[in-house]
Amino acid sequence: MNNHGRVKNKTEPVIWGDSIVGFGAYHYKYESGREGDWFITGFYPRKQNISIYIMTGFDKHEELISKLSKYKTGKSCLYVKRLDDVNINLLEKLIRQSFNYMKKTYS
Repeated sequence: MNNHGRVKNKTEPVIWGDSIVGFGAYHYKYESGREGDWFITGFYPRKQNISIYIMTGFDKHEELISKLSKYKTGKSCLYVKRLDDVNINLLEKLIRQSFNYMKKTYS
């Protein structure tokens, strides 16, 4: 069951879809008129890697990203094979910065 529509201002973990663990929520609307709700940050533990959702993208966080260590990125996903591959303190800072920016922007 997906109950993300009820967690707009909460930060407790919620399962989105089948297996994404998301925190917080925001409402988006594209110029095309498409709109919906999505989590502010989240992660998806997959067999080949862990996907960590940084919804601000990475342009705002270039300095932190450059020091993280072993990772790959997509549009708003950070992919790591193991948490031991990255600097956990910098990863936490990156997630917090993104989360706070999204919360401020979409509140």
